[in-house]
Amino acid sequence: MEIILLERIEKLGGIGDVVNVKNGFARNYLLPNNKALRANDTNRKLFEANRTKIEADNAERRGEAEGRAKDIDGKQIVLIRQASNTGQLYGSVSVRDIVDALAEDGITDIGKSMVALERPIKALGLVDVKVKLHPEVIVSVGVNVARSPDEAEMQKQGIDVIAAMFEEEQAEAVATALEPDSEDEFDDATPPSELVAEAPAADEAEEKA
Repeated sequence: MEIILLERIEKLGGIGDVVNVKNGFARNYLLPNNKALRANDTNRKLFEANRTKIEADNAERRGEAEGRAKDIDGKQIVLIRQASNTGQLYGSVSVRDIVDALAEDGITDIGKSMVALERPIKALGLVDVKVKLHPEVIVSVGVNVARSPDEAEMQKQGIDVIAAMFEEEQAEAVATALEPDSEDEFDDATPPSELVAEAPAADEAEEKA
């Protein structure tokens, strides 16, 4: 379907561009959300008659978004989740979780459609997520998924929690292997004190021989 864009659409074009898109994309998303018009003669004339207002309204919304971006870009939210020792979550972090966490942090008016998350987060770690405040204003939010606030702080400092835990376990295993099993390991052997006493006696026997 041929359409006229009423705002910038990523990978398609900017305001006033006439482009071809799949019918389903146009009917289910672009047209009902007032992001485009069918490219017929009537709509072409309508768009041209209102181009100045459309562009002015877009510029105003972009300015408001740029103002909000200063408070959001680079912000980090922490999500505490249960996970295995390999870092895999028992569940996942969705767009809704991110929107709710932002709202709890005082960043409201962020809808699910504004969060660009290709797939749910299923592992511990830091993930940069894009938030579209406006078609031309995109910010980045850090999502810190951890098992505890302490681990979240470690990840914030750039520490790989899973790798650190593995190294700690390895160090404990080596330390345990180097420790004597118990004092019983000497039970079946001759006490060191008796060995010292027996040595001179053996030497005297050799001299008499």
